[in-house]
Amino acid sequence: MFRRPLSAVLLVLAVLLVPLGALSTWAKYEIEDADAYVATMAPLASDPDVRDAVAGAVTDSVMKEIDVGPLQGTVDSFVRDAVLSFTETKAFKTAWNAANRAAHDAVQDALSDRSDGGAVTIDLAPITEQVKKQLTDDDVPFADNIPVRHTEVTLMESSDLGPFGKGFHMLQMAGLWLPVAAVLLAVAGILLAVHRRRAIIRTALGAGLAGAVLAVAVMVGRGLTLDDLPKDVSRPAAEAVYDALTHALSLAGWVILGVGLVVALAAWLLRRRRPSGRSSPAGV
Repeated sequence: MFRRPLSAVLLVLAVLLVPLGALSTWAKYEIEDADAYVATMAPLASDPDVRDAVAGAVTDSVMKEIDVGPLQGTVDSFVRDAVLSFTETKAFKTAWNAANRAAHDAVQDALSDRSDGGAVTIDLAPITEQVKKQLTDDDVPFADNIPVRHTEVTLMESSDLGPFGKGFHMLQMAGLWLPVAAVLLAVAGILLAVHRRRAIIRTALGAGLAGAVLAVAVMVGRGLTLDDLPKDVSRPAAEAVYDALTHALSLAGWVILGVGLVVALAAWLLRRRRPSGRSSPAGV
């Protein structure tokens, strides 16, 4: 009597848990884990927009300490070129990874909505120190007097990460439990179903739709996160950071959609082929 409605409830819950399971796995194993986070951000050291943002921040910091009169513009250009040149080195990649590891806790707080409204920044002091050494070696006037201060480049404002803040910490605590629960609920719902093949098709299509919704939500969240950025934040660099952080999540959504469609199609084809394979009992 209760078999059909119970099956339907279990399958609906399973489908609803699909995007939440993808989110919890991403939050736990790509954002919370410091090593995984640094590995995710590491390719940005070669991103031209990020390198440009770093060069601009370091150059502005250095030029505040240099006064060469009419040569200010020339030296500014020289310093910027020197910083950009440094961003192509292995030393920059090492410094970038170290800076991101140091900034990991701030990113965690921002995404978990636990920050006080500050910005997610990367400390560029090690890069400034290397540039100072290079300028000193090139005999740039007053370069040896440049103080190495904590120069920060803003990647995102924590207030702009609101779409991810709600419940983020709870998702991290859930981790793999949500996707496991989704699978168990789906299996239980299918086993209880009166027409199991039909239940498989509907569940697969529902899961695929949920994956598509997740992927679209990531794209919509991109616009919401990057809208109204402060003037001192490089939008191209912020876009690169957002895309790096959410790439795995977006990919998971499209993979879930593809797997759901394949499973539904396979079950449907098997259903259509089954009658033709039966032998007639009339002559028995």
